[in-house]
Amino acid sequence: MTFTYVIEHMEEDEDTSKAIPKWVELEYMHMRTLAGPGAHVQFTHLSQSSCKTLESLFASRANAQVASAAAHQQSVMELMKARGVPLDKVCLLDPKAEHELAPEDGDGRFEWFLFGGILGDDPPRDRTGELRVLGFPTRHLGPVQMTTDTALGVTKMVVQDKVALSKIPYIDQPTIVFNSKESVEMPFRYIAEDSEPKLPPGMKEHLHEDLNQSFDF
Repeated sequence: MTFTYVIEHMEEDEDTSKAIPKWVELEYMHMRTLAGPGAHVQFTHLSQSSCKTLESLFASRANAQVASAAAHQQSVMELMKARGVPLDKVCLLDPKAEHELAPEDGDGRFEWFLFGGILGDDPPRDRTGELRVLGFPTRHLGPVQMTTDTALGVTKMVVQDKVALSKIPYIDQPTIVFNSKESVEMPFRYIAEDSEPKLPPGMKEHLHEDLNQSFDF
């Protein structure tokens, strides 16, 4: 069975000619690694400039160790129609869902797993509600908000690797330390890897750069 993860881009970049922000790019690229070889990651509802940016990145970092990926200006509903995927075969990962995601959800009842590409609102604005009203079957990933790449990684561990949600090691609200004087607290849940949060490659450096820029007057 091939697993497909769909990110419906919901950041407000559609009215700009500027490419997607660097931190969004890092999270989106990390999703290919987390999904792993043999899976597909589809990014939907992107602006034309964001599509071009992502497609260029995918082409430059193509290798057998990551999921295949594609970027679309179409919404997830348009892509489902084009691919012949029915609504009841798409599982929306929704913090307000009644049931938690379980390993048996990867046994064929769903073809796609859908995420709102919201990328860490703090506090959450429930933009997943825009997808909820469309009528998808839903599952949640626990009570603590995750970054979207973490949510995809956790979903993959549950439905492909058959690890129960409660068995996945997490770190909540980690403090990222840059040096003896500089650190930043991240208000999200991450997968733990060697007692450290599993961040996208390059994210720690980007956060440090952002922190330094915020002090430039």
